[in-house]
Amino acid sequence: MKLISNEEALALAALDAAPDSILIVDDTGAIFRANPAVELLTGYSAEELSGQSVSIFLPPHMRSKHSDLVRKFFLNPVARPMGMVSQLQLLRKDGLMVSVDIALGHCTMDGLLAGVVFMRDMTEVKRLQEDMRYQATHDGLTGLANRWQFMQHFEQAIHRARRSGRTLALLLLDLDEFKDINDAHGHAAGDQVLIEVARRLRSSLRAGDVIARLGGDEFTVLLPDVPSMDHVLTVVQKLQRSLSASCRFKMGELSLGASIGVAAFPTDAQDSGMLMRFADMAMYAAKTQGRGTHAVYRPEMSEALRLRNQMHERLKRAVETQALELHYQPQVDVKTGAVVGVEALLRWHDAELGCVPPDHFIPVAVTSGLIHPLGDWVLETACRQASLWDGNGTPVRVSINLSAQQFRQTQLPARLQQLLDQHGTRADLIELEITETEAMAEPDTTRQVFDRLRALGISIALDDFGTGYSSLAYLRLLPVSRLKIDREFIRQVMENNNDAVLVRAVIAMSHMLGLPVVAEGVEDAAQLGFLRSNGCESYQGWLFSKALPAAEITRLLGRFDCSAAWESCDAPA
Repeated sequence: MKLISNEEALALAALDAAPDSILIVDDTGAIFRANPAVELLTGYSAEELSGQSVSIFLPPHMRSKHSDLVRKFFLNPVARPMGMVSQLQLLRKDGLMVSVDIALGHCTMDGLLAGVVFMRDMTEVKRLQEDMRYQATHDGLTGLANRWQFMQHFEQAIHRARRSGRTLALLLLDLDEFKDINDAHGHAAGDQVLIEVARRLRSSLRAGDVIARLGGDEFTVLLPDVPSMDHVLTVVQKLQRSLSASCRFKMGELSLGASIGVAAFPTDAQDSGMLMRFADMAMYAAKTQGRGTHAVYRPEMSEALRLRNQMHERLKRAVETQALELHYQPQVDVKTGAVVGVEALLRWHDAELGCVPPDHFIPVAVTSGLIHPLGDWVLETACRQASLWDGNGTPVRVSINLSAQQFRQTQLPARLQQLLDQHGTRADLIELEITETEAMAEPDTTRQVFDRLRALGISIALDDFGTGYSSLAYLRLLPVSRLKIDREFIRQVMENNNDAVLVRAVIAMSHMLGLPVVAEGVEDAAQLGFLRSNGCESYQGWLFSKALPAAEITRLLGRFDCSAAWESCDAPA
């Protein structure tokens, strides 16, 4: 029996304890020693490997080539560290391939040159690398490509389209009123919506189309090799149908929607930067048209975007400096002619833009998020003014229009209670107006919000009645204080028999439900006479007065016994 020295014993102990797999091979590549870690990596025991060629760890078709490499190594044995060969795999005993890295060394044993092979299992490292690569190129929430990855695909697609002469289309999608979902239900609910949107986009597009989440609620779709713009618009319409289908989430049923902007290569622009910019312009143009619409880029949108950006900056400054004001349009008792209420209406005169109509700046406020501070300012200003009129002995109901964004905010009742307390405003002097269309979008949710508002003592009016599609079954369950007939029906009531029939029907239906009616947009005596003969309780419009500053309303109220007038106006005829 051969005795081994202390140094050899120490070397063998280190070999057996090493975490990496280590093989000792002769100059033919035959294995004559393997440490215990080799069995964990390869599935072969040391006894099974003894005398076997190291090429046992390679697929059969690679073994002859590997034998040549072994011979070359022993002719010029140069140590090689880990990391020199990428994508190296080892064939296990069970037939599975394992990612490994190897290092080579050499030593002398019993006077003969031997090779030392260090093998390291890279499975976990490869998995971590793949995870890191995926995280670097994909959105963590939806699994879609992220902005960086999308731009790589985008540049490659433009290069291919330029060579082939084909058309590609870029779609930018921005979810409608997504911030309201976050505000009303929390960010976890918003995440559910984003995941669902990603799922719907995937299911509506071809395998070769590229979908990405750019951030927030903004998504983009790249349609390579499209045959025509008609095809693109067909895809856009398909996406909008898919997104607009209601979906039940943990927080309840929601109707989704997106505004989509479209730009095409090479028609609109020749590079990715300009295409992104033009698609963005088209998307904002779609936003101004209303929920769930799309727009294709046109050159005149560039000027429109410049004006919109200017208006946004000026409006932001106006909100910050409280440079807007409220005017109030009187609501008048049809029978007595007394002022029984006023509707608060926003007015904005800008030093650069002049007088800006609400239908111009409100859409900008909505798409930019300014509607939230702007709406809060309106609530506070109106509550303060109602308290001042009450303190002067001329109490009058002040009606305040709620935006869809305000209405969906969970903190709305608490904020109103805070304002009532802060300014000492009687709750019964405040009326909130919400459009019929918005109220009926989610009737069950609407009823819950209405109940919370009515619990404060605040009344609620259903605005623009007749323009939506109310269900009487829902309407009778909503705690509404009055209905407002849209001005479009009043405008033609004396000339258009259909409008006259509808107005009569609305008044009769409202009275059956025990609700008084306010008619908007009354401009001549004949219209007023029609309303009087059909039992309408009150009206507003230029026949009596346009919207006036608070000081002029104060003088107007001084001519009436408001304490009696506004309290008697709620009973339907």
